Amino acid sequence: MRQLFFGWIVAAVLVFSGDAEAKSEIERISPGDFEAILKGELGNVIILNLWATWCAPCIAEIPDLITLEQEFADENLTLIGISMDEPSTGMAKIEDFRDRFFPTFRTYARDESHVDQLVSVVDPTWNEVMPTTYLIHRDGTVAMQIQGKKSLEEFRGMIAPVIELQ
Repeated sequence: MRQLFFGWIVAAVLVFSGDAEAKSEIERISPGDFEAILKGELGNVIILNLWATWCAPCIAEIPDLITLEQEFADENLTLIGISMDEPSTGMAKIEDFRDRFFPTFRTYARDESHVDQLVSVVDPTWNEVMPTTYLIHRDGTVAMQIQGKKSLEEFRGMIAPVIELQ
């Protein structure tokens, strides 16, 4: 099983490492910063993904989320990730991980030691399950909370009605 996982990671690197210019520095964000980011995306459907470098299911679903962002780009769908790694984790570790495996994944890192403060911007009842993905309407309201790893087909089925309702 471990060899299969690492084989998948190598394949992901080969598939998703092509666009070096899409890389950006990861910023640590506060709840206020997060609110401003979401306000800046009003008019877009947002896939918000909470992930961590240590979370195998998170890492396994990120390529599918990137695929969805590409597939629904004409529908103004955008993908935003937030690394839920502890703030004591060095930014270099998070950036190196993202840049090596998912260089086009727009992501931020939490700047709060208490995870609930950041996530409460979209979900005050979040139960700290990882991964958690939120589908957010163009008006900024949460359409759906999705917990645990889902397949590309499951995500497509959940996103289509949100886009069509817009």
